[in-house]
Amino acid sequence: MKIALLLLLLTPALYATEPVESINFPTLIEYAEFADAAYLPEADINRFVQSSQYQLTQFHTLAEIQLSYFIATNDVTKTQLISVRGTSNAENTMVDLSLKLTQDQHTGIRLHSGFSAASAQIYSEIKPRLKKDYVINTTGHSLGGAVALVLAMYLDADHFRVGQVITFGQPKVTNIAGASKYQHLNVLRVVTPLDVVPLVPPFDPLDINNLDIYWHSGKEILLQSDTRYSVLEGVNSMLRATRFTQQRPTEENLQQHKMSFYLELLNKKKRTNTEVPYKNSLNLFNLFGAQ
Repeated sequence: MKIALLLLLLTPALYATEPVESINFPTLIEYAEFADAAYLPEADINRFVQSSQYQLTQFHTLAEIQLSYFIATNDVTKTQLISVRGTSNAENTMVDLSLKLTQDQHTGIRLHSGFSAASAQIYSEIKPRLKKDYVINTTGHSLGGAVALVLAMYLDADHFRVGQVITFGQPKVTNIAGASKYQHLNVLRVVTPLDVVPLVPPFDPLDINNLDIYWHSGKEILLQSDTRYSVLEGVNSMLRATRFTQQRPTEENLQQHKMSFYLELLNKKKRTNTEVPYKNSLNLFNLFGAQ
């Protein structure tokens, strides 16, 4: 109980209870389409970007890790959007995901070593193409979402104007201290109920005294199969992982991780949507003998 109360006092933003602004689903759909476009060949990406009133500024694939990204620029709105391709294979993600956190010199926080390395390589390539007086947004699916978030942290550290970060099926990238340092970023993590990738690595409530445990940033938008959705943050978001085991994902888990599934659920909520509360079956404070 003392540990839980200490964390509550020291990291209030991780236990946020303030009212959440209504979610703009057309914007979520727009970013989902950009995240989905990152899986396309360059010519198709160029056509998509132009149809969205942007110009394709850069496209590249890091051959050694098969990670693609593109930058779209809108000179009218003075915005740039970075989209990073991920993997639609949740099983490979679960198997290949390294759990090692290492100190990142650029951000000053501990980051997932693989995501940090990929982000640093992309950032060195895109930085000369970015405009300091433009708002820069990032997006991505799966591992691409993780890299999109780290890129936003890099941009913020270098005093770029970071706008919106919207990711889909994104695994965790940092620990409690890292999430707290960058809590000012506008991060929305869109997830589906049975997508296990956003829950990786799994959260053990008995490990709450370990400040180096993985921790998510921003608000979590949990999409239901109809027009309903829930918004979670901090502990409420992390406790959702306690419903799942470390077993290999099922076919349903794999299906709910696909970008096409995310787009399907989002489009159901474009015109009509209802926010509903999400109740975790596990109460963190009961673990410490709270009355």
